[in-house]
Order: sequence, then structure tokens, then C-alpha cells
Amino acid sequence: MRGVRGLYRAAMADLDMIRERDPSMLSRTEALLHPAVVAIWGYRATHRLHLRGKRRAARLGSALARVLSGGIEIHPGARIGRGFFIDHGTGVVIGETAVIGDDVTIFHQVTLGSVGWWHDQDRPEGSRRHPAVGDRVVIGANATLLGAITVGSDAVIGAQALVIRDVADGARVLAPTAEAGRPRTRRTQRQQQLRTPTVITKTHRDHATPLTFPTW
Repeated sequence: MRGVRGLYRAAMADLDMIRERDPSMLSRTEALLHPAVVAIWGYRATHRLHLRGKRRAARLGSALARVLSGGIEIHPGARIGRGFFIDHGTGVVIGETAVIGDDVTIFHQVTLGSVGWWHDQDRPEGSRRHPAVGDRVVIGANATLLGAITVGSDAVIGAQALVIRDVADGARVLAPTAEAGRPRTRRTQRQQQLRTPTVITKTHRDHATPLTFPTW
């Protein structure tokens, strides 16, 4: 009976956490339809199976949770603390040896991955291959964290950031602004007419053939 009550309290805490961090959720019933619910509850069930050595059943349950959650892939071997929230969730990948602390928030298309099997083969057996994330960390959309790095508590990882080194407690890691993102003005028709094409003469056999290339 205590076990059932404990599960109920944990479930209600998850739903209240989702309502707190997602303003669009106005009730516990609505929060039940959030993709994070399927992902987190599915992870907890498969993690227990994984710890008991039932790896095939755990992977099967993980694959089912990934489909039902809309593409949130959490390996059953990962270790995740309380208050874990995934906003939107599509495209999230969390590797086998990843460690996530309490009250962590991540957004869609976040990857907590390894640096590749060709590097992981050189690591000692049983060592961590994926990131360890501290408490109260926020990871923005499409951020990628690779390798056995450590992200300190209260850190913020910005959207689009690529993190391959340790991050200190309370630090902010932001992606650089792309120069290509600046708007460029289009040439008017008159300006395009004033630009003369470049003419290159190419000799083919005994005839000179002019080749005209546009300048854009």
C-alpha cells in the first residue's frame, strides 16, 4: 500500500512540475498529455528493468516510449534525478551512461551523446562515455553535449551550442552568432544590368569560342 501511495505522490509531483514549467498546461489532466510524461515514466520503468539485468525488455520498453513520446530517446541505463523536464521533446537523445541531476530542464533536439565508438573503444570498460549534468541545469533547443564531460549545477547551455569541454557551476555557454544570419539587400534590376558579365575566350580546335559566365 505504501508503494502505491509513493507512486501516486511521485506521479502528482511530475504533473505539477510540468504545469509549473510549461505555462500552456492548465491542469493535471492536460499535463498527462505532455510528451515528457510518457518519456519520463517510460524511462523509470525501463531503468528498473535495466538494473535487474532484463536488458532486452528494457530496450523494448524504451523503443515503445520513444514512439509514444514523439521521438524522445532515453537509454534505460541513463541515471536521471527528480524533477526532470523535457519541453516539446522531439529529437531528444540521452545516452546510456549519461547522468542527470535534479530539476534539470532540456528542450527539443538536445543530444547528450558520446564522441563516437572509435574513441569509446579506447576507454576503460564501464567508464562513462556520455555527459554528466548537475542540478538545476537548463539546456536550450538543439544543443549538443558530447563525451564524458561534466556540466556544473545551475549552468545554462544556450540553443545551438556545441559543448565538448567541462562547464563550471553557474556558467553560461552560448552559441556564436552566425554571420550568415544577417539580412542582405537584394540588387535592383537596374544594378544587375549595370554589372557586365565576364567573358573568357576558350580555344577549341581551330576556333575561338567565347564563354560567358554570369557574375552573381
